[in-house]
Amino acid sequence: MALTTGIVGLPNVGKSTLFNAITQAGAESANYPFCTIDPNVGIVEVPDFRLQKLTELVSPKKTIPTAFEFTDIAGIVEGASKGEGLGNKFLSHIRQVDAISHVVRCFDDGDITHVSGSVDPIRDIEIINLELILADLESIEKRAAKVAKLAKSKDKDAMAEYEVLKKLIAAFEEEKPARSLELTDTEKKIVHGFQLLTMKPVLYAANVSEEDLLGEDNEYVKKVKQLAAEEESEVITVCAKIESEIAELDGEEKMEFLEELGIEESGLDQLIRAAYSLLGLETYFTAGEQEVRAWTIRSGTKAPQAAGVIHTDFERGFIRAEVVSYDALVTAGAMAQAKEAGKVRLEGKDYVVKDGDVVHFRFNV
Repeated sequence: MALTTGIVGLPNVGKSTLFNAITQAGAESANYPFCTIDPNVGIVEVPDFRLQKLTELVSPKKTIPTAFEFTDIAGIVEGASKGEGLGNKFLSHIRQVDAISHVVRCFDDGDITHVSGSVDPIRDIEIINLELILADLESIEKRAAKVAKLAKSKDKDAMAEYEVLKKLIAAFEEEKPARSLELTDTEKKIVHGFQLLTMKPVLYAANVSEEDLLGEDNEYVKKVKQLAAEEESEVITVCAKIESEIAELDGEEKMEFLEELGIEESGLDQLIRAAYSLLGLETYFTAGEQEVRAWTIRSGTKAPQAAGVIHTDFERGFIRAEVVSYDALVTAGAMAQAKEAGKVRLEGKDYVVKDGDVVHFRFNV
């Protein structure tokens, strides 16, 4: 399932440091703009406590988590929509991702330069938002010029598209992103074909200092959360510096370090799960003696298509699915007991697989 979240931000906000910690991919990171030019792509495991619990219940030979992609995109600067700072190349990289994780600097440090000369997260967010809006406006105006001629000839499809284009242009001229518009299902289908940068869902990663991570939100983070609330977006508070240290630890060492810091879960684990959800992804499980495994599906996926994620033969020859919820299975203590308690259901082709379902597919090819 080749869906990816792009990590964006102004230069020197901690974007590549965060990406390195997420993927341990070793993307170059330095204290000067345009350190990242070509996008780095990393596969990340999705942290899920349920997988460990299922492993304890089943005792399989191996356990396999699910994963998805993060893409580290070079820092954008003011004027990117006009080609500044290799802007056209960077914007094309953003166009290729499905969602955006926007890293915002929320800490003061005189040793780390800021491209704008001072720390102001709202200004930084507005700079990037405006560049994306301007890029979208340019492409939509070009499209509108072509469609207008067909609309004048009373072509119904062209007329419908032209109305949507005018609505988008009006929003962009007011510096509003496409995702802020209320659109009908028909309009959404039309807009989907435009591949707009500002239609992509966004979450914010507020990068703070070590001191601010352990205390209450600083004033910078409070401002970001207020803006995000107005957009109905999510904010994850992280300290890229600490996360880079945590990423080098495994198992018990990681847990001990988190305990010493006084936090239950790393910011990166929160960010990964939030990005996963932002992409509209869910997880179901298979559990047997050979392996316990997490599988990724889009929200709303029906049983045959969910089976197809494992193997196309499973979808092609789908008969039915044996399904038990994660909570019901854990409460029962084992699959046999769950069956005895009547918690295992037989579902057909129209069943929509839910996040946390433990499934055994029956098929015949």
